[in-house]
Amino acid sequence: MGDPKAARAGGAVPFWQEKSLDALSPSEWESLCDGCGRCCLLKLEDEDTGEVHHTDVGCTLLDGHGCRCRDYPRRQARVPDCVRLTPEAVRTIPWLPPTCAYRLVRDGEPLFPWHPLISGRRASVHEAGISIRGRMSGNEEEFTDDELTDRIVAWPALLPEEAA
Repeated sequence: MGDPKAARAGGAVPFWQEKSLDALSPSEWESLCDGCGRCCLLKLEDEDTGEVHHTDVGCTLLDGHGCRCRDYPRRQARVPDCVRLTPEAVRTIPWLPPTCAYRLVRDGEPLFPWHPLISGRRASVHEAGISIRGRMSGNEEEFTDDELTDRIVAWPALLPEEAA
């Protein structure tokens, strides 16, 4: 991940401020993910209104403690409806969390101080209370479709006080 503080101290502009999403290298793209796990929580879409409702239920591959995919390289083969984030997807997906670095870069906003690229530590996203750690009720195979509506929560779509 390098030392982003050293790069800024030396006058260099961080890559996420000087490049568009389309111009990022694969390693730069992956480093933007803060590991919060919010985007891997199940979402329910109202068929009549198109409104998206977040749940506190994780994808079958989501590790609720580490807040990462248990099989990231093969996730789309194992979970066919897994949404792969690409620059185009980031431009069109309405449900990305307000803390999401992809969304922030897209909108020309700065990353939060707890983001690992700023703090230099992966644990800072958990310490700041941004991640799903301790907030996920379980993985999708633990719930019936009917039970998912009882798991609708607002927090994944909100900007936490800790983020400010």
